[in-house]
Amino acid sequence: MLDEFPEFKRSALEALREPMETGHITIARAAKRAEFPARFQLIAAMNPCPCGYLGSSTHHCRCTPDQIARYQGRLSGPLLDRIDLHVEVPALPSEELLGTPAGESSATMRARAVAARERAQNRQGKSNQALVGQEIDSYAKLDDATQQFLRTAATRLGWSARSTHRTLKIARTIADLAGSEAITLAHAAEAMQYRYAGPNAM
Repeated sequence: MLDEFPEFKRSALEALREPMETGHITIARAAKRAEFPARFQLIAAMNPCPCGYLGSSTHHCRCTPDQIARYQGRLSGPLLDRIDLHVEVPALPSEELLGTPAGESSATMRARAVAARERAQNRQGKSNQALVGQEIDSYAKLDDATQQFLRTAATRLGWSARSTHRTLKIARTIADLAGSEAITLAHAAEAMQYRYAGPNAM
């Protein structure tokens, strides 16, 4: 868990790219080279701007556009590309925060997640996250309408091939959580929302 994500040294953040992509890290020293397992789950949090109030309805942001751009620019595109889910968590007014009824319990959510993972394992012998290359196309089959929707989104948003494949794997997981064998347009649209958000939405 990395809080205040952009405050870490850029060199340290960029070093995360290899293990995030491959699950391994390679260290080369002089004539020796060693590879170590490094599969992990990264959770990162950041403010939308240096003062933290950009987009707030209760506080005025005092940052200039240049300051905001520099702050958000500390995270490179290739690094952000490797983070599957970008979720915006806006501040809630106190009355809404205190008056919100209890949501789904952790035990219920865990049961749904375990069931979804079992569906993936039974279907393809591995988790959706571990799918690569042709496997993604084989197990994330889309109907024509859903395929066209994602193709249009990828073109309009300038997605890389990595972003498109990650979106497909997210959509496959959303479908598994819903108990659906096929990825529907609704699953693809939800997955796209997680990839659409910018760095101020983590």
